[in-house]
Amino acid sequence: MAAIVSDKLLQWYDAHARDLPWRARPAEPAPEPYRVWLSEVMLQQTTVAAVKPYFEAFTLRWPTVEQLAAAPEEDVMAAWAGLGYYSRARNLVKAARAVAELGAFPDTEEGLRELPGLGAYTAAAVAAIAFGRRAVVVDANVERVVTRLFNLTDPLPGVRKAIRTCADTITPEERAGDFAQAMMDLGSSICTAREPKCLLCPLANDCRARAEGDPAALPVKAPKKAKPVRQGRAFWLEHDGSVWLVRRDGKGMLGGMRALPDDGWSARGDGADNYPVDGAWQPLGLVRHTFTHFTIELSVERLFVDAPPPGAGLWWPTATIDEAGLPTLFAKAARLALA
Repeated sequence: MAAIVSDKLLQWYDAHARDLPWRARPAEPAPEPYRVWLSEVMLQQTTVAAVKPYFEAFTLRWPTVEQLAAAPEEDVMAAWAGLGYYSRARNLVKAARAVAELGAFPDTEEGLRELPGLGAYTAAAVAAIAFGRRAVVVDANVERVVTRLFNLTDPLPGVRKAIRTCADTITPEERAGDFAQAMMDLGSSICTAREPKCLLCPLANDCRARAEGDPAALPVKAPKKAKPVRQGRAFWLEHDGSVWLVRRDGKGMLGGMRALPDDGWSARGDGADNYPVDGAWQPLGLVRHTFTHFTIELSVERLFVDAPPPGAGLWWPTATIDEAGLPTLFAKAARLALA
């Protein structure tokens, strides 16, 4: 089965591979490791459509890993704003600096795993796609294809070990990078989460879920836990057409990002109703944003002031607030304040 599956899938990929800005076409030389690594980091927990403009902006501004390594972290964080999961951006800078110090990207999974922020998936993807190493690459799309191909009916996350074992059996020695991308493309366009297009699938005759059950029912997912809802406040301090911005602590939620001052809310609890200065604060409304593990309801309040509040920060012109690189939650709060 293994050779048959990989041959069929690679033939399909040669004809149907997606055109993506970080990819090389089948039979073309492999893309630069920098572009593969950058795209894979950006694509974690994010859609291809959302990543494309960020990838193009990053590679235009920082065309090489050495240029990214030399960039101030705050510039990278600002350019990342809106992609979410901001620890990825901090690790991006750390990994770029590690690569620049080494002189090149490591060309093995083991070496790539030594870089900051590169887990098993990213290391395998870069090793396979950029360096042609045989590596077992398993993302959410591949998980879905493999659970259906082998009819793995145990629920996630417990079934992941079996998924990796099965994926290993069908990963070819040659063209492992193309095979990994073919699996991703198949899951994205054909073997979709809902209403899979089995009649168009090159692996339809090999799919055990299609023969023995219902492909759309796989993978089986454990019931989702209800996310807690936290309450907090964001403070819009305005003076002479500018708003006071702070930089959040380097560690923790939205670490290192520019933001509005707030009352100390976190994933673990509500804010403490601590105002940065006394005054007749004007309530502007509520913004809501969902993170991985919780939802925050943030009340936005405004005060016009004649001097900056205590602590570090900077005045930013409200007319160019979109250029401040605020994370999505605080960008929502800014839009509400300016509405």
